[in-house]
Amino acid sequence: MRKTYKIKCFDKISACGLKQLDDAYTFTENFSEADAALVRSSSLHETEAENSLLAVARAGAGVNNIPVEKFSDRGIVVFNTPGANANGVKELVIAALLLSSRDIVAGIRWAETLEGEIPKAVEKGKKAFAGKEIAGKKLGVIGLGAIGVLVANSAISLGMTVYGYDVNLSIEHALALQNSVITVKSLDEIFSECDYITVHVPLLESTKYLFNAETFAKMKDGVNILNFSRDLLVNDEDMRAALASGKIHRYVTDFPNERIHGVPGVIAVPHLGASTSESEDNCAVMAVKELKEYLETGSIRNSVNFPTLDAGRLTGGYRLAVLHKNVPNMIGQLAAVLGKNQINIVNMANRSKGDRAYTVIDTEADPSSVVSSLSKIENVYKVRVIR
Repeated sequence: MRKTYKIKCFDKISACGLKQLDDAYTFTENFSEADAALVRSSSLHETEAENSLLAVARAGAGVNNIPVEKFSDRGIVVFNTPGANANGVKELVIAALLLSSRDIVAGIRWAETLEGEIPKAVEKGKKAFAGKEIAGKKLGVIGLGAIGVLVANSAISLGMTVYGYDVNLSIEHALALQNSVITVKSLDEIFSECDYITVHVPLLESTKYLFNAETFAKMKDGVNILNFSRDLLVNDEDMRAALASGKIHRYVTDFPNERIHGVPGVIAVPHLGASTSESEDNCAVMAVKELKEYLETGSIRNSVNFPTLDAGRLTGGYRLAVLHKNVPNMIGQLAAVLGKNQINIVNMANRSKGDRAYTVIDTEADPSSVVSSLSKIENVYKVRVIR
């Protein structure tokens, strides 16, 4: 009999994603009975997950709203959807380039106040909102992931000279990058050369306040900064000072807050980066497929806390999925328990990611009787049987 799963949706998830779920899946409002969860913007930091929870998938790239470390120690796999909203964010970044260069926002606001003979007033006053063209200017792209590559390539097609920086540039993204993008080995080259700088990196301890008084001092006078990645990549107090001094010409951000609200030179977009119907559909479909694949086969793709492992189809009658710490002799201990109980191993795969690892074991006999013994092994997070 096919196993059924209960899914908790913390936010409204696009219907085209939920349609990927067949009659083996039901929805529940009770998180304590859920096998898996789908989330967009809701915070799970205040939630208590039961041992039955196997996975959480975020329909988006960032997972700041999910207690990843706490879930990892409980053997809960956390998925995200990298690249699913990349085009939506890219298009808004290109719009932000134009908004930062041409005084479009202020011009529109002024035009809305006009009365009387509006055409005459427009011709008389429009010079106050003159700007610059982006063609021929230099753009620095910090972070050449799914979004950064699209931004860099689009800016090339708009006639810009593009510099790119990524300390961990993947082969996939390097191949997707246009040859004319100049890849540099230090952020200082971006800071000193570029008229516009856009950032597309995750928020980590190493990237928090990446933009601050010290880095602003290395930049050209009148540089434009674009932040459609994470709020805390920029020190807002230092940004206010840089804008007031003229060091920064304009700061366009997707993260309005009280510290920059109403500050001259700031264009605050209300977190619209991935707010397109296409992005929401893409993220939902990817998140649901990740959950289904993990629940039904044990395969892991796009997890932020456990390694990627394509488990493929079952080569035996049963499959053990074991999440554990990446320490010596784990495979030996798992195999010893199975051998002691006369359970033959048909196939085995193991992958690691930092301090954590994942082992998938296909067996001929039902291994349910040894799940308790396997779970008691030190450094094992979670064990389940897939049939």
